[in-house]
Amino acid sequence: MAFLQTIGFGPTGWGGLLLIATLMTLCVTATALVIGMVFGTLIAWAKLSGSRIARTVGSAYTTVFRGVPELLIIYLVYFGGSSLVTAAGSAFGYQGFLGMPSFVAGSLAVGIISGAYQAEVYRGAFLAIPKGELEAAQAIGMHRSLRFRRIIAPQVLRFAIPGIGNVWQLSLKDSALVSVTGLTDLMRTSQIAAGSTRQHFLFFIVGGCLYLVLTSLSDRVFNGAERRANRSMPAGIGQA
Repeated sequence: MAFLQTIGFGPTGWGGLLLIATLMTLCVTATALVIGMVFGTLIAWAKLSGSRIARTVGSAYTTVFRGVPELLIIYLVYFGGSSLVTAAGSAFGYQGFLGMPSFVAGSLAVGIISGAYQAEVYRGAFLAIPKGELEAAQAIGMHRSLRFRRIIAPQVLRFAIPGIGNVWQLSLKDSALVSVTGLTDLMRTSQIAAGSTRQHFLFFIVGGCLYLVLTSLSDRVFNGAERRANRSMPAGIGQA
């Protein structure tokens, strides 16, 4: 009974705080995935570009942010961003330190990391499109924007879904590192609960189980999305 009271939703239980922290972890991961989509799309375009400079920039981005430890990137974004915010405040007459919001810093840092992996996913998905389809669309005079909407985007999405699912799982685990900025995510709340109750084993096991629940549900969501995309693919191509 003491075990249930400790992790329950009662007045003395940590269940409510753990649930809120789990939702916070999901928010950070989802925001980071969207940020990563923006960065990843731009970098994939750069690496597929005919410009040597663009390809060099794209390759440098993916090399750096896939090779540098995630924790170091989070520190650089958090403290570097705080320095920029403080400098901006000083320019407007504010004296003192201004810290970058933990949620913004964490989402941006994980998003930048996610973008490096998503870039390779989108690049590979584009290269998987049969060249004959692109050549045929160009031969009949299909406009670039229409070609992108009818042929490229549907097939890139189809081929990219499994990779995006893997990147989501990676970002979900990387979000645990955001706790170093003070954000009360699942990892941070588990640490606080463990230190407060001195039941470290219990709360770290509970935290791990909650992460496993999130990853398992995510697997089902992305597997379902992949099956749906594969079923709708023939009908999707050629629609306005």
